[in-house]
Amino acid sequence: MRQKYYKVIFEPQEEGGYTVTVPSLPGCISEGDTYEEALENIKEAIALYLESLQADGLPIPEENHLIVEIEAPHVEGVASP
Repeated sequence: MRQKYYKVIFEPQEEGGYTVTVPSLPGCISEGDTYEEALENIKEAIALYLESLQADGLPIPEENHLIVEIEAPHVEGVASP
């Protein structure tokens, strides 16, 4: 299988660490106590997810998400960070 690339989202957790999701791979989620641990864990989760699809004869999804940061409009009574 050729090399694939997927966008991942790291969400810091209040109790510490990160939860990581892969929008193009529904249900592919992992976590870690540090950014580095979460990164390694999601790489492993992606590999296992793709291996499972391949073993079941299912297509391997392409990355198809465009992630853009936009400025939120000003709302009265809401403080800026």
